[in-house]
Amino acid sequence: MSSVTSAAKAPRRRLPGYRTRTEPPAPEATVSAQTDGPIEPLIPMPELTPDALRAAVARIAPSRIPALTQHLFEATTNAQQTQSLAPLRAFVHSWAVFVAIQRRPERAARLHELERLIDEGEQDPTAAITEIRMIWETAEAEAGL
Repeated sequence: MSSVTSAAKAPRRRLPGYRTRTEPPAPEATVSAQTDGPIEPLIPMPELTPDALRAAVARIAPSRIPALTQHLFEATTNAQQTQSLAPLRAFVHSWAVFVAIQRRPERAARLHELERLIDEGEQDPTAAITEIRMIWETAEAEAGL
């Protein structure tokens, strides 16, 4: 039990599957431990601008910068072609949710675990899909979307 407590208190090292009190419980097929309290995010939630989101992604998931850059290029091109801001709004929404999830390593780890469970296809995915939806809704709320 003390290893769970020390892992939960470590500022940047998290074990996959651990969650805070505000996160939903794990599906029945997986084991998850509850921490003593909320864990601080790695970074504050940035402003919802392409530059601020790029800076946040550079800090928490630098390997995703090429995907962000490509998505921004496509969104800008589509916005110009359609004379609509909708593609840029979709870009901001997508990357704001990504940042909101990734800035909390325990949440990101749980999301990846749930996605893996679904990809394996060995269990009923209903509980995992419900929890993924809750993670996304929480991230959207944190981002102010």
